[in-house]
Amino acid sequence: MSSISSIEGMVQQLRGLAQGAGGIASQTAPVASSGFAGELQRSLQKISGAQEKAYGLAEAFELGKPGVALNDVMIEMQKASISFQTAVQVRNRLTMAYQEVMNMGV
Repeated sequence: MSSISSIEGMVQQLRGLAQGAGGIASQTAPVASSGFAGELQRSLQKISGAQEKAYGLAEAFELGKPGVALNDVMIEMQKASISFQTAVQVRNRLTMAYQEVMNMGV
């Protein structure tokens, strides 16, 4: 039963990410630091970090800070976008797999 709870927690985290939360919701329960749940948590943190970096560079460029080039901003924004899109696809696949497993008992 605890593995189902972990899966539900991960799905909720991915839903929050997909809804444009810009990171992991602070209300989510901590997950194990090893195994699949831990790896997923680390991946979500990397995605959040990439988004924060991209937005930070964009803000620095808008403010006209020296040393921040438009091409660097665009590359970081694309990296963050691709990471986010990948997370959404993983969330969709996890949701489909979870629904299939739940329907097996019926």
